[in-house]
Amino acid sequence: MVLAAVRDVAIVLLAVVSLVIGVLLVLLLVQMRSLVRTLRDEVAPILKTTQDTASRLGGTVHLVSDTVVTPLIKVNSTAAGVRQAWNTLRGARARGAHRTAGKRGSSPTSDSAQG
Repeated sequence: MVLAAVRDVAIVLLAVVSLVIGVLLVLLLVQMRSLVRTLRDEVAPILKTTQDTASRLGGTVHLVSDTVVTPLIKVNSTAAGVRQAWNTLRGARARGAHRTAGKRGSSPTSDSAQG
């Protein structure tokens, strides 16, 4: 008789737990539907706007690169080449002037060797 009462109580508890789980499952499905709507209606347009902005930014980067950076690099490299050529020529002149001055005058080492 006690075993039958325990069985009946267990069946009732199992039914109540099943009902609670069912209600919670329905609430979960409603929340999932709400989440999907939010993602579709709010997050998707934000992502599209972000993609459009990134695309425009990429175009701006290409424009600035083509119209500002590339010509500036060419000018700087040409200036560096001219500066290097000028320094090379100036250095060759300075070395040539130094050699000529050494031939005209006497150096201290040659005087001491002679005398």
